[in-house]
Amino acid sequence: MQPPALSLPALTANTALFLDFDGCLVEIAPRPDAVSVPSGLADRLERLHDALGGAVALISGRDVADLRRYLPGFPGAMAGSHGAELALGGKDITATHDADLDIPALHAAAARAVAAHPAILIERKPHGVALHYRADPSLRAVVEEVMQHLADAHPDMILQPAKMAVELRPAGSGKDGALDRLMAMPPFAGRVPVYAGDDLTDEPAMARAQALGGDGIKIGAGDTVARYRLDDPAALGRWLDEALGGLR
Repeated sequence: MQPPALSLPALTANTALFLDFDGCLVEIAPRPDAVSVPSGLADRLERLHDALGGAVALISGRDVADLRRYLPGFPGAMAGSHGAELALGGKDITATHDADLDIPALHAAAARAVAAHPAILIERKPHGVALHYRADPSLRAVVEEVMQHLADAHPDMILQPAKMAVELRPAGSGKDGALDRLMAMPPFAGRVPVYAGDDLTDEPAMARAQALGGDGIKIGAGDTVARYRLDDPAALGRWLDEALGGLR
């Protein structure tokens, strides 16, 4: 059962807010490059950033450069590529892992492996690769087999299941680790974390936020460790607007 809005955690002046992007702030699209940013999102994030003293961060599987293309004026921290890179307040990106990997070769190997299945979308990332089978769910087994072979060939990488996709990412990265790194830095340090996300990749971060005395909010359906749930990105947006009213 969907909890009523009043059962959601309150945002206070001592909250550190962490938000996923796809499926959380924006609706999932058939292709990663086809997402539509809601008209009021940029303004909402800027107001949250001001109200929370800068303690608002995006934590996404997308790389930071991609996030900036969709939210170019976002003033807060961004953890991209599942935490493999970090940007603070628009400053330069810092890699947070030491994997010595030939990324172009990885992308090429993935492309060769699925060449016979044009419905599989290859998402080339700066620190890994993802294969999406949303266009033809019957290809899930093909994607899983290909990605397992790639993982076997790259022991410094790990498989990350996602919605209608499988990703290969650096073993030292993860959204929970990104949350921990940010929580050790100003302006997040000493605050109570609240993390909202929709995917399997967000579950460790929601668990970590709750272990630190905060809360997780699951967006959409599915099993979750989170204590709270909202139907979709629009519902999250409404809740954030209500929470902003209480912070003024």
